[in-house]
Amino acid sequence: MTDDDLVAKYAAEAQKSIDDEANKRIAETADPILDAKLRKKSLHILLDTDEIVPALLARLGSVRAALDGHGGGIQVESYASLVNDDKNVIDFVLDLTGACLSCGAAPGTLDGIKADLEADAEINVVRYSSKLLDTFDELGREFILAHGNVEFV
Repeated sequence: MTDDDLVAKYAAEAQKSIDDEANKRIAETADPILDAKLRKKSLHILLDTDEIVPALLARLGSVRAALDGHGGGIQVESYASLVNDDKNVIDFVLDLTGACLSCGAAPGTLDGIKADLEADAEINVVRYSSKLLDTFDELGREFILAHGNVEFV
């Protein structure tokens, strides 16, 4: 076994452990029946309802455990419905709420939310509100802009 093989093996084991723990934590706070119903509903019909944020949360993977476990959440700042490759899709501008503001783990959280939501066929792109940057100190702002892998508008 090469060093690369060993690293890959440990990385896979660590990821499985992280995913298992995240799923356990999500199960403690989420309603799996409601989440399943929300995942089946089209986001297009939920856009202007109180169900849009819960529907987005239901589409998140392990990053949801961080949001739920740390008292944070997401908020839809704006959206645009458009047609891309003959499909109706949505561009979202999101913000973090609660304890997620100014958190040192925010770059990973933002990236995780973006990746999970953009995996949904109805979502074209996820960006973040530039006002979120104002919640970070100068060093945090520089870090998130350099390493966050997300776009602010």
